[in-house]
Amino acid sequence: MPERLAEMLLDLWTPLIILWITLPSCIYMAPMNQSQVLMNGSRLELSRLSEEQRILNRSKRGWVWNQMFVLEEFSGPEPILVGRLHTDLDPGSKKIKYILSGDGAGTIFQINDITGDIHAIKRLDREEKAEYTLTAQAVDWETNKPLEPPSEFIIKVQDINDNAPEFLNGPYHATVPEMSILGTSVTNVTATDADDPVYGNSAKLVYSILEGQPYFSIEPETAIIKTALPNMDREAKEEYLVVIQAKDMGGHSGGLSGTTTLTVTLTDVNDNPPKFAQSLYHFSVPEDVVLGTAIGRVKANDQDIGENAQSSYDIIDGDGTALFEVTSDAQAQDGVIRLRKPLDFETKKSYTLKVEAANVHTDPRFSSRGPFKDTATVKIVVEDADEPPVFSSPTYLLEVHENAALNSVIGQVTARDPDITSSPIRFSIDRHTDLERQFNINADDGKITLATPLDRELSVWHNITIIATEIRNHSQISRVPVAIKVLDVNDNAPEFASEYEAFLCENGKPGQVIQTVSAMDKDDPKNGHYFLYSLLPEMVNNPNFTIKKNEVIVVLFVTLRRHKNEPLIIKDDEDVRENIIRYDDEGGGEEDTEAFDIATLQNPDGINGFLPRKDIKPDLQFMPRQGLAPVPNGVDVDEFINVRLHEADNDPTAPPYDSIQIYGYEGRGSVAGSLSSLESTTSDSDQNFDYLSDWGPRFKRLGELYSVGESDKET
Repeated sequence: MPERLAEMLLDLWTPLIILWITLPSCIYMAPMNQSQVLMNGSRLELSRLSEEQRILNRSKRGWVWNQMFVLEEFSGPEPILVGRLHTDLDPGSKKIKYILSGDGAGTIFQINDITGDIHAIKRLDREEKAEYTLTAQAVDWETNKPLEPPSEFIIKVQDINDNAPEFLNGPYHATVPEMSILGTSVTNVTATDADDPVYGNSAKLVYSILEGQPYFSIEPETAIIKTALPNMDREAKEEYLVVIQAKDMGGHSGGLSGTTTLTVTLTDVNDNPPKFAQSLYHFSVPEDVVLGTAIGRVKANDQDIGENAQSSYDIIDGDGTALFEVTSDAQAQDGVIRLRKPLDFETKKSYTLKVEAANVHTDPRFSSRGPFKDTATVKIVVEDADEPPVFSSPTYLLEVHENAALNSVIGQVTARDPDITSSPIRFSIDRHTDLERQFNINADDGKITLATPLDRELSVWHNITIIATEIRNHSQISRVPVAIKVLDVNDNAPEFASEYEAFLCENGKPGQVIQTVSAMDKDDPKNGHYFLYSLLPEMVNNPNFTIKKNEVIVVLFVTLRRHKNEPLIIKDDEDVRENIIRYDDEGGGEEDTEAFDIATLQNPDGINGFLPRKDIKPDLQFMPRQGLAPVPNGVDVDEFINVRLHEADNDPTAPPYDSIQIYGYEGRGSVAGSLSSLESTTSDSDQNFDYLSDWGPRFKRLGELYSVGESDKET
């Protein structure tokens, strides 16, 4: 304590001694025979002197001053004398008055207007204001007239070591990686001192550590903090408190000091491998657990933190690698074991897995510490569960012909109870899938039978669902889809695509197309339909028409040219007339009739003999045969017609003759117009069928058949 007091007294008196030594050079009192005093290098003239005297007096001065000093923080009982202004022109008769103006004049600094003494009347703080600029002037006491121009000078506040160093930004925090080498820089801290940095050592700071050894050190002048021990382990101790001191006066005794704290945190590096909490884990799981369900969790602890503690989990060995998987939970840092494939207690009751945990992020600097991974064994026990029946197939496809007999077996489904205590199975049809009850099933053996007739042309596929139920536990059921395909049987005759009605003009030419026909069949043979077209048996020997197949299209042709019929000769107007009326359409009634005169059959020229037919000229001469005797008008018509029919059938010189009666209109009074093609401006032979070429290749061929030339028709 006495040493500390002595240091303080020394610090206090040192500037005073300096001021006392330098004071004569600041304020110099000239001899009484001198007429002036110089202030701030300028001349204060007190009397009117000759030019020679002024030059002589100036040459005698050997001093110049421009500033004064005053000690800061002086707190004596009386004002402190800063300096004095005086002149030899003042005989003591109070003829001269001194005036002081400028910074702090009258408030901080006060001048004795008679003696010129300047005093500091307040305690000064250099750190608040380091210097003051004032103006001094001498005036006549009575008239207040300036004896010379005013002159400026400076009063500087002399510094003393009255401010301790301060850490303005403290307390401080810093981090450094654990396991760092010796001398690794942590941070640097700086303090400030309000004292004058250019005067003495009041602001010269030296740094030291008061608390925090032996872990950290500090450079005295730069305040850089470094590690003092190598390989500090975060897992052993993570945080350190360091107390730092800054002392002025260059660290010497008597200097003022300030302190602050620095908290140093060791950041983590991956210097620890993961380690399972236990080497063996046991889990149990029901065999009917849903796929993806978490069975259990395993955890490998890591003393590191953050990403350095992240581990990935994998199944590296065992008899359940195909059934189980392990995924990493980033939040909990553990491994979740899940089911990948279904379990079967009856097949296998337990599994053993080898699970590995390995760090995701590794630091090669610590690879020498060994592999950053660990393994554990996981045993999983499968628990038995009451399972529903299992069908022998996930789906069934059955085929049955459409003419299958009722109650015939069309297929069978089978199912079993997979449990050890196997339960009998009963089968049934889900009637929501068989609303028409077309099928039945044997509840014991699963045979499916036909309940109602099938028709492939109505429905080709039937989709039903079969239900298998355990007898011992009706809640255990299974379903399986059964698709039944109905196979085709040729049970439908061909049908013409539409109703056909053909018209032929009496001047039709050979080769002319009369009608195109096509057929269809409801059946569906595997190789497609193939139809044989032919004329009716009674028309087979008719040389007038023929039928030809073109791709799928059947065309009826005229094969022989017809000659226009000659009018039959009427024997006698008085012959008995009988009318044959044909009503084969909706004609106009009595107005729409034409009569055949039976008398025309009794040609007088043919009564006594057989004459050749007049419709076609015979190539061979017809030899008449002995006919029936002439009869009167009351001839038996039926017998007559039979005779003529026999003659026509046995006549080798002319083909059979068929008469076609055509009604070209519906008679007077009918609302319909004419239906006859005979009134058309063009005949079939005159029409152009080239437009059919635009309808496709098949119609193009049909158009070619219709538009065959005259020469082709004759051929």
